[in-house]
Amino acid sequence: MDATATVTPFSTLIRTASHEQHTEAETSTFMSDLLGGRLGVDAYTRYTEQLWFVYRALEEGAEALRDDPVAGPFIQPELMRSTELERDLAHLRGADWREGVEPLPATAAYAARVAECARTWPAGYIAHHYTRYLGDLSGGQIIRDKAEKTWGFERKGDGVRFYVFEEITNPAAFKRGYRELLDAVNADDLEKQRIVEECKRAFALNTAVFRELGEVFPISA
Repeated sequence: MDATATVTPFSTLIRTASHEQHTEAETSTFMSDLLGGRLGVDAYTRYTEQLWFVYRALEEGAEALRDDPVAGPFIQPELMRSTELERDLAHLRGADWREGVEPLPATAAYAARVAECARTWPAGYIAHHYTRYLGDLSGGQIIRDKAEKTWGFERKGDGVRFYVFEEITNPAAFKRGYRELLDAVNADDLEKQRIVEECKRAFALNTAVFRELGEVFPISA
């Protein structure tokens, strides 16, 4: 029997298997334009609004999964982002920011899939949890830095609070601990493969949001 399938940690497997989709999301035209300083603060605001719909689905679903044997260990209050997103949106759009905030069709589809997994498939929910929060702790910090420099937000202040994890003092150690949770996930090999496929789907859903944002905020040739 080939033992190699069992020795690769699941955290490594999920990262390498979804690498192509991850890269596609990161290098989307919209994100490249945003990080390149070629878009105005209105594009950043609209992007932040879309995040709010996704995180609301993630975090409303988290409460019911707190005691779940598969997803429960991943539900950690220090990761929760909805409150920070709402503070950012109040700063960006004003106190009545909820009026007129609409999800793009791709965002609505993304949030619906997250909610469906939370409701019916805790292991699938982990795939969305992983792609979002570990991304926020990693590449999200690049976005924060660019946003502060491009639009003059106070460092780690209003407008970029979404990217600031006040309760995580050592992100590297936290990410190590998170990967250990992935490696110990309560799932057999077939279920782990399904989680990997859902992780790829999560990145594809994210890429679709970027595509639609790119259509709303095109760079004139």
